[in-house]
Amino acid sequence: MSLLTASVFSQRTSGVLLHLTSLPGVHGSGDLGAEAYHFVDWLASAGQRLWQILPFSPVGPGNSPYHSPSTFAGNPLLVDLEELVRCGWLSPRSDHGFESNRCDFERVAPYRMGRLREAWQGFLQKVQPADWSDFERFRAQQSHWLEGYVLFMALEARHGKPWTQWPAALAQCEPGALADMAAHMTDDLGFFSFIQWRFHLQWQRLREYAHQRGVLIAGDAPIFVAHHSADVWMNASQYCLDAQGEPTVVAGVPPDHFSVTGQRWGNPLYRWDRMAEDGFAWWRDRLTHLLALVDVVRLDHFRGFESYWEIPASEPTAAAGSWREGAGEALFAALTPAPGQHGVRSPLPIFAEDLGVITPAVTALRQACGFPGMRVMQFAFGDTSANPYLPHNFDAPTVAYTGTHDNDTSLGWWQTASETERHAARAYLGPQADVEIHWAMMQSLSQSVANTVIFPLQDVLGLDSTHRMNTPGVAHGCWQWRFDWHQVGDEPAPRLASLTRAHGRNLSGLT
Repeated sequence: MSLLTASVFSQRTSGVLLHLTSLPGVHGSGDLGAEAYHFVDWLASAGQRLWQILPFSPVGPGNSPYHSPSTFAGNPLLVDLEELVRCGWLSPRSDHGFESNRCDFERVAPYRMGRLREAWQGFLQKVQPADWSDFERFRAQQSHWLEGYVLFMALEARHGKPWTQWPAALAQCEPGALADMAAHMTDDLGFFSFIQWRFHLQWQRLREYAHQRGVLIAGDAPIFVAHHSADVWMNASQYCLDAQGEPTVVAGVPPDHFSVTGQRWGNPLYRWDRMAEDGFAWWRDRLTHLLALVDVVRLDHFRGFESYWEIPASEPTAAAGSWREGAGEALFAALTPAPGQHGVRSPLPIFAEDLGVITPAVTALRQACGFPGMRVMQFAFGDTSANPYLPHNFDAPTVAYTGTHDNDTSLGWWQTASETERHAARAYLGPQADVEIHWAMMQSLSQSVANTVIFPLQDVLGLDSTHRMNTPGVAHGCWQWRFDWHQVGDEPAPRLASLTRAHGRNLSGLT
Protein backbone atom coordinates (compact mmCIF):
# COMPACT_ATOMS: atom_id res chain seq x y z
CA MET A 1 0.00 0.00 0.00
CA SER A 2 1.48 3.35 -1.07
CA LEU A 3 1.79 6.43 1.10
CA LEU A 4 -0.73 7.98 -1.27
CA THR A 5 -3.30 5.35 -0.34
CA ALA A 6 -2.38 5.09 3.34
CA SER A 7 -3.14 8.76 3.95
CA VAL A 8 -6.44 9.01 2.08
CA PHE A 9 -8.64 8.76 5.20
CA SER A 10 -6.38 10.87 7.43
CA GLN A 11 -6.33 13.99 5.24
CA ARG A 12 -9.17 16.18 4.10
CA THR A 13 -10.15 15.15 0.63
CA SER A 14 -13.11 15.11 -1.72
CA GLY A 15 -14.36 12.85 -4.48
CA VAL A 16 -17.14 11.98 -6.91
CA LEU A 17 -19.23 8.82 -7.20
CA LEU A 18 -19.80 7.65 -10.76
CA HIS A 19 -19.99 4.11 -12.06
CA LEU A 20 -18.08 3.25 -15.20
CA THR A 21 -21.17 2.24 -17.17
CA SER A 22 -22.56 5.77 -16.65
CA LEU A 23 -19.81 7.33 -18.77
CA PRO A 24 -20.61 8.56 -22.28
CA GLY A 25 -19.59 6.51 -25.31
CA VAL A 26 -20.83 5.26 -28.65
CA HIS A 27 -21.04 1.55 -27.79
CA GLY A 28 -24.13 1.68 -25.59
CA SER A 29 -22.50 1.95 -22.17
CA GLY A 30 -19.53 3.58 -20.53
CA ASP A 31 -16.27 1.64 -20.67
CA LEU A 32 -12.52 1.89 -20.09
CA GLY A 33 -11.93 3.98 -23.20
CA ALA A 34 -11.29 7.63 -23.95
CA GLU A 35 -14.28 8.98 -21.98
CA ALA A 36 -12.94 7.42 -18.76
CA TYR A 37 -9.65 9.27 -19.23
CA HIS A 38 -11.58 12.46 -19.96
CA PHE A 39 -13.49 12.00 -16.70
CA VAL A 40 -10.22 11.62 -14.78
CA ASP A 41 -9.09 14.92 -16.31
CA TRP A 42 -12.39 16.50 -15.28
CA LEU A 43 -11.96 15.22 -11.70
CA ALA A 44 -8.48 16.71 -11.53
CA SER A 45 -9.73 20.04 -12.87
CA ALA A 46 -12.45 19.99 -10.20
CA GLY A 47 -9.91 19.44 -7.41
CA GLN A 48 -11.14 15.94 -6.67
CA ARG A 49 -8.85 13.22 -5.35
CA LEU A 50 -11.21 10.24 -5.25
CA TRP A 51 -13.22 8.53 -7.96
CA GLN A 52 -15.62 6.08 -6.37
CA ILE A 53 -17.06 3.37 -8.61
CA LEU A 54 -19.49 0.52 -8.05
CA PRO A 55 -18.28 -3.10 -8.33
CA PHE A 56 -16.73 -3.61 -11.77
CA SER A 57 -17.39 -7.34 -11.79
CA PRO A 58 -19.71 -8.88 -14.42
CA VAL A 59 -23.36 -7.98 -13.87
CA GLY A 60 -26.02 -10.45 -12.83
CA PRO A 61 -29.83 -10.53 -12.80
CA GLY A 62 -31.37 -7.13 -13.33
CA ASN A 63 -27.94 -5.95 -14.53
CA SER A 64 -26.90 -5.36 -10.93
CA PRO A 65 -23.14 -5.12 -10.25
CA TYR A 66 -23.94 -6.41 -6.75
CA HIS A 67 -25.13 -9.80 -8.03
CA SER A 68 -22.23 -11.08 -10.11
CA PRO A 69 -21.10 -14.47 -11.45
CA SER A 70 -17.63 -13.69 -10.09
CA THR A 71 -16.11 -11.43 -7.46
CA PHE A 72 -12.72 -11.63 -9.19
CA ALA A 73 -13.55 -11.07 -12.87
CA GLY A 74 -13.96 -7.77 -14.68
CA ASN A 75 -17.16 -6.82 -16.47
CA PRO A 76 -16.88 -7.70 -20.19
CA LEU A 77 -19.19 -4.79 -21.02
CA LEU A 78 -16.49 -2.39 -19.81
CA VAL A 79 -13.83 -3.50 -22.26
CA ASP A 80 -12.86 -0.66 -24.59
CA LEU A 81 -13.71 -1.90 -28.09
CA GLU A 82 -11.82 0.94 -29.75
CA GLU A 83 -8.59 -0.35 -28.23
CA LEU A 84 -9.25 -3.71 -29.88
CA VAL A 85 -9.74 -1.89 -33.19
CA ARG A 86 -6.39 -0.13 -32.74
CA CYS A 87 -4.75 -3.51 -32.07
CA GLY A 88 -6.00 -4.66 -35.45
CA TRP A 89 -8.17 -7.46 -34.05
CA LEU A 90 -11.57 -5.82 -34.59
CA SER A 91 -12.99 -3.99 -37.59
CA PRO A 92 -14.32 -0.44 -37.00
CA ARG A 93 -18.05 0.05 -36.70
CA SER A 94 -19.61 3.47 -36.21
CA ASP A 95 -23.42 3.32 -36.57
CA HIS A 96 -24.89 1.69 -33.44
CA GLY A 97 -28.04 3.67 -32.71
CA PHE A 98 -27.74 3.30 -28.92
CA GLU A 99 -29.33 5.79 -26.55
CA SER A 100 -26.89 8.24 -25.01
CA ASN A 101 -28.73 8.75 -21.70
CA ARG A 102 -29.12 5.14 -20.55
CA CYS A 103 -27.66 1.66 -20.88
CA ASP A 104 -30.14 -0.48 -22.78
CA PHE A 105 -28.60 -3.69 -21.50
CA GLU A 106 -30.96 -5.88 -23.54
CA ARG A 107 -29.29 -4.53 -26.68
CA VAL A 108 -25.89 -3.54 -25.37
CA ALA A 109 -24.89 -6.86 -23.80
CA PRO A 110 -25.34 -9.07 -26.88
CA TYR A 111 -23.81 -6.39 -29.12
CA ARG A 112 -20.70 -6.03 -26.99
CA MET A 113 -20.28 -9.76 -26.42
CA GLY A 114 -20.59 -10.32 -30.16
CA ARG A 115 -17.94 -7.71 -30.86
CA LEU A 116 -15.66 -9.28 -28.26
CA ARG A 117 -16.10 -12.65 -29.94
CA GLU A 118 -15.09 -11.02 -33.24
CA ALA A 119 -12.02 -9.53 -31.56
CA TRP A 120 -11.05 -12.94 -30.15
CA GLN A 121 -11.15 -14.45 -33.63
CA GLY A 122 -9.16 -11.50 -34.98
CA PHE A 123 -6.62 -11.96 -32.22
CA LEU A 124 -6.18 -15.66 -33.09
CA GLN A 125 -5.65 -14.80 -36.75
CA LYS A 126 -3.32 -11.82 -36.36
CA VAL A 127 -1.65 -12.14 -32.96
CA GLN A 128 2.02 -11.30 -32.71
CA PRO A 129 4.34 -13.42 -30.54
CA ALA A 130 4.74 -10.69 -27.91
CA ASP A 131 0.97 -10.35 -27.44
CA TRP A 132 0.52 -14.11 -27.25
CA SER A 133 3.24 -14.35 -24.61
CA ASP A 134 1.59 -11.57 -22.61
CA PHE A 135 -1.78 -13.32 -22.87
CA GLU A 136 -0.33 -16.63 -21.67
CA ARG A 137 1.54 -14.88 -18.87
CA PHE A 138 -1.71 -13.30 -17.68
CA ARG A 139 -3.48 -16.66 -17.70
CA ALA A 140 -0.70 -18.20 -15.63
CA GLN A 141 -0.46 -15.34 -13.15
CA GLN A 142 -4.22 -15.17 -12.59
CA SER A 143 -4.88 -18.92 -12.77
CA HIS A 144 -5.93 -19.15 -9.11
CA TRP A 145 -9.26 -17.53 -10.01
CA LEU A 146 -9.27 -17.31 -13.81
CA GLU A 147 -9.32 -21.04 -14.58
CA GLY A 148 -12.43 -21.61 -12.48
CA TYR A 149 -14.17 -18.51 -13.75
CA VAL A 150 -13.69 -19.19 -17.47
CA LEU A 151 -14.71 -22.82 -17.01
CA PHE A 152 -17.84 -21.66 -15.19
CA MET A 153 -18.70 -19.23 -17.99
CA ALA A 154 -18.07 -21.83 -20.69
CA LEU A 155 -20.26 -24.35 -18.89
CA GLU A 156 -22.98 -21.74 -18.45
CA ALA A 157 -22.87 -21.02 -22.19
CA ARG A 158 -23.31 -24.72 -22.88
CA HIS A 159 -25.72 -25.81 -20.13
CA GLY A 160 -27.48 -22.62 -19.07
CA LYS A 161 -28.10 -21.71 -15.46
CA PRO A 162 -28.32 -22.27 -12.54
CA TRP A 163 -25.28 -24.48 -12.02
CA THR A 164 -27.24 -26.80 -9.74
CA GLN A 165 -29.11 -27.98 -12.84
CA TRP A 166 -25.96 -28.93 -14.74
CA PRO A 167 -25.04 -32.65 -14.98
CA ALA A 168 -24.26 -33.84 -11.44
CA ALA A 169 -20.57 -34.45 -12.05
CA LEU A 170 -20.13 -30.88 -13.28
CA ALA A 171 -22.31 -29.34 -10.59
CA GLN A 172 -20.21 -31.11 -7.96
CA CYS A 173 -16.92 -30.09 -9.61
CA GLU A 174 -15.64 -33.63 -10.09
CA PRO A 175 -12.08 -33.18 -11.45
CA GLY A 176 -12.35 -35.82 -14.16
CA ALA A 177 -15.58 -34.44 -15.53
CA LEU A 178 -14.24 -30.87 -15.50
CA ALA A 179 -11.03 -31.89 -17.27
CA ASP A 180 -13.01 -33.73 -19.94
CA MET A 181 -15.26 -30.75 -20.56
CA ALA A 182 -12.33 -28.33 -20.61
CA ALA A 183 -10.68 -30.38 -23.34
CA HIS A 184 -13.77 -29.89 -25.50
CA MET A 185 -14.18 -26.15 -24.79
CA THR A 186 -10.72 -24.74 -25.46
CA ASP A 187 -12.05 -21.97 -27.70
CA ASP A 188 -14.57 -20.76 -25.12
CA LEU A 189 -11.98 -20.94 -22.36
CA GLY A 190 -9.62 -18.88 -24.48
CA PHE A 191 -12.35 -16.38 -25.34
CA PHE A 192 -13.35 -15.69 -21.73
CA SER A 193 -9.66 -15.49 -20.75
CA PHE A 194 -9.04 -13.02 -23.58
CA ILE A 195 -11.79 -10.73 -22.26
CA GLN A 196 -10.27 -10.71 -18.78
CA TRP A 197 -6.78 -10.09 -20.15
CA ARG A 198 -7.91 -7.01 -22.02
CA PHE A 199 -10.07 -5.78 -19.14
CA HIS A 200 -7.25 -5.99 -16.61
CA LEU A 201 -4.72 -4.43 -18.97
CA GLN A 202 -7.06 -1.55 -19.83
CA TRP A 203 -8.03 -1.05 -16.21
CA GLN A 204 -4.46 -0.85 -14.95
CA ARG A 205 -3.61 1.70 -17.66
CA LEU A 206 -6.57 3.84 -16.61
CA ARG A 207 -5.67 3.56 -12.94
CA GLU A 208 -2.06 4.53 -13.63
CA TYR A 209 -3.29 7.57 -15.55
CA ALA A 210 -5.56 8.51 -12.63
CA HIS A 211 -2.59 8.30 -10.26
CA GLN A 212 -0.58 10.56 -12.55
CA ARG A 213 -3.40 13.12 -12.24
CA GLY A 214 -3.52 12.72 -8.44
CA VAL A 215 -6.77 10.71 -8.40
CA LEU A 216 -7.27 7.54 -6.36
CA ILE A 217 -9.88 4.88 -7.15
CA ALA A 218 -12.35 3.75 -4.49
CA GLY A 219 -13.76 0.31 -5.28
CA ASP A 220 -16.65 -1.60 -3.79
CA ALA A 221 -16.87 -5.07 -2.22
CA PRO A 222 -20.36 -6.51 -1.67
CA ILE A 223 -20.48 -8.64 1.49
CA PHE A 224 -22.39 -11.49 -0.17
CA VAL A 225 -22.02 -13.24 -3.52
CA ALA A 226 -24.53 -14.60 -6.02
CA HIS A 227 -25.53 -18.26 -5.79
CA HIS A 228 -25.03 -18.64 -9.53
CA SER A 229 -21.36 -17.72 -9.44
CA ALA A 230 -17.98 -19.30 -9.87
CA ASP A 231 -17.27 -18.38 -6.24
CA VAL A 232 -20.07 -20.55 -4.83
CA TRP A 233 -19.79 -23.30 -7.44
CA MET A 234 -16.09 -23.86 -6.71
CA ASN A 235 -16.34 -23.40 -2.94
CA ALA A 236 -19.70 -25.00 -2.17
CA SER A 237 -18.57 -26.45 1.17
CA GLN A 238 -18.06 -22.93 2.54
CA TYR A 239 -21.70 -21.94 2.00
CA CYS A 240 -24.95 -23.02 3.62
CA LEU A 241 -26.12 -25.35 0.84
CA ASP A 242 -27.96 -28.66 0.73
CA ALA A 243 -26.76 -31.84 -0.99
CA GLN A 244 -28.00 -30.54 -4.36
CA GLY A 245 -26.17 -27.24 -3.94
CA GLU A 246 -29.29 -25.18 -3.22
CA PRO A 247 -29.20 -22.62 -0.38
CA THR A 248 -30.76 -23.73 2.90
CA VAL A 249 -30.76 -20.16 4.23
CA VAL A 250 -30.33 -16.82 2.44
CA ALA A 251 -29.33 -13.26 3.20
CA GLY A 252 -31.46 -10.18 3.71
CA VAL A 253 -32.46 -7.58 6.27
CA PRO A 254 -35.35 -7.64 8.74
CA PRO A 255 -38.60 -5.66 8.55
CA ASP A 256 -38.17 -1.95 9.24
CA HIS A 257 -39.91 1.34 8.51
CA PHE A 258 -38.99 0.95 4.84
CA SER A 259 -40.63 -2.49 4.46
CA VAL A 260 -42.98 -4.46 6.71
CA THR A 261 -41.58 -7.73 5.32
CA GLY A 262 -37.92 -6.72 5.20
CA GLN A 263 -35.70 -7.41 2.20
CA ARG A 264 -35.02 -10.97 1.02
CA TRP A 265 -31.83 -10.67 -1.02
CA GLY A 266 -31.51 -14.38 -1.68
CA ASN A 267 -27.71 -14.66 -1.55
CA PRO A 268 -26.36 -17.86 0.02
CA LEU A 269 -24.82 -17.37 3.45
CA TYR A 270 -21.27 -18.19 4.42
CA ARG A 271 -20.31 -21.00 6.72
CA TRP A 272 -17.98 -18.85 8.76
CA ASP A 273 -16.81 -21.87 10.77
CA ARG A 274 -15.58 -23.57 7.60
CA MET A 275 -13.96 -20.38 6.32
CA ALA A 276 -12.11 -19.94 9.61
CA GLU A 277 -10.52 -23.39 9.22
CA ASP A 278 -8.27 -22.21 6.39
CA GLY A 279 -7.74 -18.74 7.80
CA PHE A 280 -10.45 -17.17 5.63
CA ALA A 281 -8.36 -17.93 2.53
CA TRP A 282 -11.11 -17.04 0.05
CA TRP A 283 -11.60 -13.64 1.68
CA ARG A 284 -7.85 -13.00 1.75
CA ASP A 285 -7.56 -13.87 -1.94
CA ARG A 286 -10.56 -11.70 -2.76
CA LEU A 287 -9.32 -8.63 -0.93
CA THR A 288 -5.74 -9.03 -2.18
CA HIS A 289 -7.02 -9.24 -5.73
CA LEU A 290 -9.29 -6.19 -5.34
CA LEU A 291 -6.61 -4.06 -3.72
CA ALA A 292 -4.33 -4.81 -6.65
CA LEU A 293 -6.94 -3.07 -8.81
CA VAL A 294 -8.21 -0.20 -6.63
CA ASP A 295 -6.73 2.02 -3.93
CA VAL A 296 -9.40 1.90 -1.24
CA VAL A 297 -12.44 -0.33 -0.76
CA ARG A 298 -15.96 0.41 0.40
CA LEU A 299 -17.07 -2.70 2.32
CA ASP A 300 -20.78 -3.11 1.73
CA HIS A 301 -23.25 -4.07 4.52
CA PHE A 302 -20.60 -3.98 7.23
CA ARG A 303 -23.12 -4.75 9.95
CA GLY A 304 -23.38 -8.28 8.50
CA PHE A 305 -19.85 -9.06 9.67
CA GLU A 306 -20.95 -8.52 13.28
CA SER A 307 -24.36 -10.21 12.92
CA TYR A 308 -26.45 -11.01 9.87
CA TRP A 309 -30.11 -11.71 9.15
CA GLU A 310 -30.60 -15.38 8.26
CA ILE A 311 -33.76 -16.29 6.34
CA PRO A 312 -34.88 -19.89 5.71
CA ALA A 313 -34.68 -20.39 1.94
CA SER A 314 -38.25 -21.68 1.94
CA GLU A 315 -39.58 -18.35 3.22
CA PRO A 316 -40.85 -15.93 0.55
CA THR A 317 -40.03 -12.82 2.61
CA ALA A 318 -37.46 -11.75 5.18
CA ALA A 319 -39.98 -11.54 8.01
CA ALA A 320 -39.28 -15.03 9.37
CA GLY A 321 -35.53 -14.54 9.65
CA SER A 322 -33.33 -14.33 12.73
CA TRP A 323 -30.01 -12.80 13.74
CA ARG A 324 -26.84 -14.92 13.62
CA GLU A 325 -23.33 -14.10 14.78
CA GLY A 326 -20.97 -12.99 12.00
CA ALA A 327 -17.26 -13.61 11.55
CA GLY A 328 -16.37 -10.51 13.53
CA GLU A 329 -12.89 -9.39 14.39
CA ALA A 330 -11.35 -12.79 13.61
CA LEU A 331 -11.97 -12.24 9.90
CA PHE A 332 -10.35 -8.81 9.78
CA ALA A 333 -7.40 -9.96 11.90
CA ALA A 334 -6.78 -12.64 9.28
CA LEU A 335 -7.06 -10.08 6.46
CA THR A 336 -4.81 -7.43 8.01
CA PRO A 337 -1.17 -7.51 6.86
CA ALA A 338 1.35 -8.91 9.32
CA PRO A 339 3.09 -6.40 11.62
CA GLY A 340 6.03 -4.56 10.18
CA GLN A 341 9.46 -4.03 11.70
CA HIS A 342 8.02 -1.92 14.52
CA GLY A 343 5.38 -4.50 15.40
CA VAL A 344 2.50 -2.35 14.10
CA ARG A 345 -0.12 -3.62 11.65
CA SER A 346 -0.96 -1.28 8.80
CA PRO A 347 -4.69 -0.57 8.68
CA LEU A 348 -6.52 -1.94 5.68
CA PRO A 349 -7.56 0.78 3.19
CA ILE A 350 -11.24 0.05 3.83
CA PHE A 351 -14.22 2.14 4.82
CA ALA A 352 -17.39 0.55 6.11
CA GLU A 353 -20.91 0.96 4.78
CA ASP A 354 -22.55 1.10 8.19
CA LEU A 355 -25.89 2.64 7.29
CA GLY A 356 -29.28 1.67 8.69
CA VAL A 357 -29.95 0.37 12.19
CA ILE A 358 -26.47 0.00 13.66
CA THR A 359 -25.94 -1.48 17.11
CA PRO A 360 -23.15 -0.53 19.53
CA ALA A 361 -21.54 -3.91 18.76
CA VAL A 362 -21.29 -3.04 15.05
CA THR A 363 -19.73 0.33 15.85
CA ALA A 364 -17.29 -1.33 18.24
CA LEU A 365 -16.21 -3.79 15.54
CA ARG A 366 -15.73 -1.02 12.99
CA GLN A 367 -13.68 1.05 15.40
CA ALA A 368 -11.60 -1.94 16.49
CA CYS A 369 -10.73 -2.52 12.83
CA GLY A 370 -9.88 1.15 12.32
CA PHE A 371 -12.39 1.60 9.47
CA PRO A 372 -14.10 4.95 8.85
CA GLY A 373 -17.89 4.75 8.69
CA MET A 374 -20.35 6.39 6.31
CA ARG A 375 -22.88 9.18 6.73
CA VAL A 376 -25.58 10.15 4.20
CA MET A 377 -27.01 13.65 4.51
CA GLN A 378 -30.39 12.77 3.01
CA PHE A 379 -31.06 10.86 6.27
CA ALA A 380 -30.26 13.88 8.45
CA PHE A 381 -33.46 15.89 8.65
CA GLY A 382 -36.76 15.65 10.41
CA ASP A 383 -36.09 14.59 13.99
CA THR A 384 -33.57 16.24 16.36
CA SER A 385 -30.21 17.98 16.29
CA ALA A 386 -28.67 14.76 17.64
CA ASN A 387 -29.27 12.98 14.33
CA PRO A 388 -25.93 11.26 13.52
CA TYR A 389 -26.21 12.17 9.84
CA LEU A 390 -26.12 15.92 10.54
CA PRO A 391 -22.63 17.24 9.77
CA HIS A 392 -22.05 18.79 13.19
CA ASN A 393 -22.26 15.27 14.67
CA PHE A 394 -19.55 13.78 12.44
CA ASP A 395 -16.12 12.77 13.61
CA ALA A 396 -13.00 13.05 11.46
CA PRO A 397 -12.78 9.38 10.35
CA THR A 398 -16.02 9.65 8.38
CA VAL A 399 -16.84 9.27 4.69
CA ALA A 400 -19.79 11.61 4.12
CA TYR A 401 -22.18 11.68 1.16
CA THR A 402 -25.11 13.77 0.03
CA GLY A 403 -26.54 10.44 -1.20
CA THR A 404 -25.30 7.12 -2.59
CA HIS A 405 -26.19 5.04 -5.64
CA ASP A 406 -29.10 3.60 -3.62
CA ASN A 407 -30.59 7.02 -2.88
CA ASP A 408 -32.56 9.44 -4.97
CA THR A 409 -30.60 12.39 -6.28
CA SER A 410 -30.51 15.24 -3.78
CA LEU A 411 -32.75 17.38 -5.96
CA GLY A 412 -35.15 14.45 -6.35
CA TRP A 413 -35.11 13.89 -2.60
CA TRP A 414 -35.87 17.57 -1.97
CA GLN A 415 -38.75 17.58 -4.43
CA THR A 416 -40.43 14.63 -2.66
CA ALA A 417 -39.37 15.29 0.95
CA SER A 418 -41.95 15.88 3.65
CA GLU A 419 -42.56 19.43 4.78
CA THR A 420 -41.02 18.49 8.14
CA GLU A 421 -37.78 17.46 6.41
CA ARG A 422 -37.77 20.53 4.18
CA HIS A 423 -38.31 22.84 7.16
CA ALA A 424 -35.45 21.17 9.06
CA ALA A 425 -33.18 21.39 6.01
CA ARG A 426 -33.92 25.10 5.55
CA ALA A 427 -33.15 25.76 9.20
CA TYR A 428 -29.85 23.90 8.94
CA LEU A 429 -28.66 24.89 5.47
CA GLY A 430 -30.07 28.39 5.19
CA PRO A 431 -31.85 30.04 2.25
CA GLN A 432 -29.68 28.28 -0.35
CA ALA A 433 -31.73 25.13 0.33
CA ASP A 434 -34.62 26.52 -1.66
CA VAL A 435 -32.37 27.72 -4.47
CA GLU A 436 -29.87 24.89 -4.94
CA ILE A 437 -30.44 22.13 -2.41
CA HIS A 438 -27.63 20.02 -3.91
CA TRP A 439 -24.99 22.72 -3.53
CA ALA A 440 -26.27 23.63 -0.08
CA MET A 441 -25.82 20.02 1.05
CA MET A 442 -22.44 19.68 -0.65
CA GLN A 443 -21.15 22.85 1.01
CA SER A 444 -22.33 21.72 4.43
CA LEU A 445 -20.58 18.38 4.04
CA SER A 446 -17.43 19.92 2.60
CA GLN A 447 -16.97 22.30 5.51
CA SER A 448 -17.65 19.55 8.08
CA VAL A 449 -14.94 17.82 10.11
CA ALA A 450 -15.31 14.62 8.04
CA ASN A 451 -11.99 13.88 6.38
CA THR A 452 -13.62 12.41 3.29
CA VAL A 453 -16.64 13.67 1.36
CA ILE A 454 -18.01 12.08 -1.82
CA PHE A 455 -20.71 13.49 -4.08
CA PRO A 456 -22.62 11.55 -6.76
CA LEU A 457 -22.10 13.21 -10.13
CA GLN A 458 -25.88 13.64 -10.36
CA ASP A 459 -25.71 15.99 -7.36
CA VAL A 460 -22.77 17.94 -8.74
CA LEU A 461 -24.90 18.50 -11.85
CA GLY A 462 -28.15 19.18 -9.95
CA LEU A 463 -30.13 16.41 -11.67
CA ASP A 464 -33.58 15.19 -10.61
CA SER A 465 -35.06 11.76 -9.88
CA THR A 466 -35.11 10.70 -13.52
CA HIS A 467 -31.31 10.36 -13.22
CA ARG A 468 -31.37 8.03 -10.22
CA MET A 469 -29.01 5.04 -10.48
CA ASN A 470 -30.78 2.43 -8.33
CA THR A 471 -33.92 1.95 -6.27
CA PRO A 472 -33.45 -0.86 -3.71
CA GLY A 473 -36.01 -3.62 -4.05
CA VAL A 474 -36.85 -2.73 -7.66
CA ALA A 475 -35.81 -5.56 -9.98
CA HIS A 476 -36.03 -3.82 -13.35
CA GLY A 477 -34.98 -0.51 -14.84
CA CYS A 478 -32.09 0.24 -12.48
CA TRP A 479 -28.35 0.73 -13.12
CA GLN A 480 -29.05 2.29 -16.54
CA TRP A 481 -28.25 5.97 -16.01
CA ARG A 482 -25.64 7.66 -18.18
CA PHE A 483 -24.59 11.27 -18.54
CA ASP A 484 -23.53 13.36 -21.50
CA TRP A 485 -20.84 16.01 -21.45
CA HIS A 486 -23.40 18.58 -22.61
CA GLN A 487 -25.08 18.14 -19.21
CA VAL A 488 -21.85 18.99 -17.44
CA GLY A 489 -20.97 22.29 -19.08
CA ASP A 490 -18.24 24.63 -17.89
CA GLU A 491 -19.50 25.66 -14.43
CA PRO A 492 -19.44 22.58 -12.12
CA ALA A 493 -15.68 21.81 -12.24
CA PRO A 494 -14.39 25.25 -11.17
CA ARG A 495 -17.22 25.63 -8.69
CA LEU A 496 -16.44 22.27 -7.10
CA ALA A 497 -12.72 23.07 -7.10
CA SER A 498 -13.43 26.37 -5.33
CA LEU A 499 -15.55 24.58 -2.71
CA THR A 500 -12.91 21.97 -1.95
CA ARG A 501 -10.13 24.54 -1.91
CA ALA A 502 -12.03 26.75 0.53
CA HIS A 503 -12.40 23.84 2.95
CA GLY A 504 -8.85 22.51 2.68
CA ARG A 505 -9.69 19.56 0.47
CA ASN A 506 -8.04 20.62 -2.77
CA LEU A 507 -4.63 19.06 -2.22
CA SER A 508 -1.93 18.86 -4.86
CA GLY A 509 -1.48 15.25 -3.77
CA LEU A 510 -2.05 12.94 -0.83
CA THR A 511 1.21 12.27 0.96
